[in-house]
Amino acid sequence: MSSRTPNQNLLSIGLGERDQLNKELGGGIPRGSIVLMEGDYGAGKSALSQRFCYGLVEEGATVTLLSTELTVSGFINQMHSLEYDVTRALLNEKLLFLSADFDSGGAFSDGSGDRKELLKRLMEAEVMWKSDVVILDTFDSILRNDPTFEALVRNNEERQAALEIISFFRNMISQGKTIVLTVDPSAVGDEAIGPFRSIADVFMELQMVEVGSDVRRNISVKRFAGMGSQVGDTIGFSVRSGTGLVIESRSVA
Repeated sequence: MSSRTPNQNLLSIGLGERDQLNKELGGGIPRGSIVLMEGDYGAGKSALSQRFCYGLVEEGATVTLLSTELTVSGFINQMHSLEYDVTRALLNEKLLFLSADFDSGGAFSDGSGDRKELLKRLMEAEVMWKSDVVILDTFDSILRNDPTFEALVRNNEERQAALEIISFFRNMISQGKTIVLTVDPSAVGDEAIGPFRSIADVFMELQMVEVGSDVRRNISVKRFAGMGSQVGDTIGFSVRSGTGLVIESRSVA
């Protein structure tokens, strides 16, 4: 198939005239897939999630973005600073933003602020799973704030708990949903996150590299199922106020 022919199995993340990210990823992300983005604090997970969110909506997809860090106003202000205007998408219900502020109870607590069975509540929140794409930023924070999952970790049973969540995700992607997870690997153990790495259709590591006095950010593409055209092994990027995400460099091993 020619690389010029749109791949119907991919969801375009758009903005071709503003940045080259969609091109670098071979034309988009696979429909009905799990996308895992790993990176330490400050590596750019949220910025990349926001770029995905805006581009997907601009291309006609419906998106749910659950943030464990931003409030609704904080999200709108952050997107505005990047020139990603999501006001219309929010009003037209093409974009659903949910804030999971665990410190003050959050979207999935009950009236007492208790966070019992957080993951179960997440999976039962039907409205958030109606979108074409569901972005959970950051997924490790959801895991760490679930008392049931914490108890399993203490009993060294986190792998079993992860497999139960994966079963739910597989059911969602079988319905054509695409799920994007961002994870700080330093915040959760390998036993908890390993199963998600194994089943991810797209696995990207976000890295920070010091070059002199500068800190450069890279997307290292570890796995990409169903790629359209060539996918860059390493994609350098920056995030600029008033511009958004900018592709800096590309290298292919």
